[in-house]
Parts: sequence; C-alpha cells; structure tokens
Amino acid sequence: MVNVRENIARVQERIAAASRRSGRRPEDITLVAVTKTVPVEHIQEAVDCGLRDLGENRVQELLAKQPHLKGVKWHLIGHLQRNKVRQVWDRVTLIHSVDSLELAREIDKRAATAGRRVDILLEVNVAGEESKFGLTPEAVLPLVRDVAGLPGVHICGLMTVAPLVKDPEEVRPVFQRLASLRWEIDALRLPGVDMVYLSMGMTNDFEVAIEAGANMVRIGSAIFGARDYSKNAEVQ
Repeated sequence: MVNVRENIARVQERIAAASRRSGRRPEDITLVAVTKTVPVEHIQEAVDCGLRDLGENRVQELLAKQPHLKGVKWHLIGHLQRNKVRQVWDRVTLIHSVDSLELAREIDKRAATAGRRVDILLEVNVAGEESKFGLTPEAVLPLVRDVAGLPGVHICGLMTVAPLVKDPEEVRPVFQRLASLRWEIDALRLPGVDMVYLSMGMTNDFEVAIEAGANMVRIGSAIFGARDYSKNAEVQ
C-alpha cells in the first residue's frame, strides 16, 4: 500500500535539502504532482496533504479528472496536439510543452479571441533524443522572438525532460544548459516574455535539477508509487 502522505513528506525533505545546496529556499520550488494514471481518490490524498499543482500528460485524462478535484491548479505537461488546444487552453494554469510556432498560434487564436492570455513554457529537447518532443536549443530563441508578439500567449519559461539514466549526475549538463538558455533569453527583456519558470527534474533526477537551477519539478512515482503507464486510470 502506497502511503501518499509519507511519500510527499520525503519528497519535500529532499527538495528542501537540494534547495539549500543551491542557495535557495524550499518555498521557491514548485512541486507539480504528476497524476498520469493515478485514480482520483489517490490524487485527493495528495491534495489533502497540501499539494495544489497537478500535472497531466493527456488532455482526455485531465478533463476527466478535473471536475472531481477542487482548489487545484492543472498543468498540461505532455505533448499537446493542435487539434486538442480548443479543449484545454482555458482549463489549465500552465502549458509546459509548446514546441512550435504553429502550436503557439493555435493557442493564441483561442485565447486572443476570448480576450485572454495563456501562460506557456517552451519545451526544449536539450539532449537531442529522437524519442522526445521539443525544440533544439538553437531553435529556442528564434521561436521566442516569433511567439513574443502573439497577444494571447505569455512565455513564462522553459521545460525539458532529461534522458533516463541510472546516475542523475550524468544529466546535470542537460539541466545546466537549459538554465543557461533561460538566462540568455531573460537578458533580452523581450515584451511578452518572462523567464519565471525552469521546469525540469522528475522522480529520478529532481535533486540534481534543483541544484542546476530548476524552480519547478514534476514528480509522480516518488509520490504515488510505480504505475502501469500502459493503462489510463479510471475516475472514481
């Protein structure tokens, strides 16, 4: 039996220690609980423990769970297809996975028509893995300049998914590269661009990510236990 409360406490202790090692405060780090395939009752346990930021990979799963969980902020952390934008753009606090001008324009079209602005992160495939989505580091700045002029979109930072390795020290350069890119963009002071968030680090590597500059980590298994990702959780 997974003890969600104890798991959260352990994760928060590890976040606090990594924060201190990087010269920051634990409260400066946003913990996004990744709820992919997790039943609503287990997510509610996490919410009851004080977690308010929930991350979903799939639009359908997010929409199914959303009515059952109150007082939370939803993050879309998985790949977003353009034809799904209309379903989700106004239901999330932050979209982590924008990786093309076409996707940004689709979000802008929906939001600007409603007089709104959607907060987004640009997803960067720092390690160049063929199996992952995201921009190359070299493509980020040109996209930032293009997206900055869209009235319905607000660039709030960058996101990456590091390669899965046994020793998280191996991916420290990945996190450092994204952190460096964040500050390069921030120094330009472009209108409509605020490099507030650096979303990087998951269960296997979040401490190294924090030490490298992350202020938003996306953690699932360390909170909810190992899951079968081949199945979708049922809403109960």
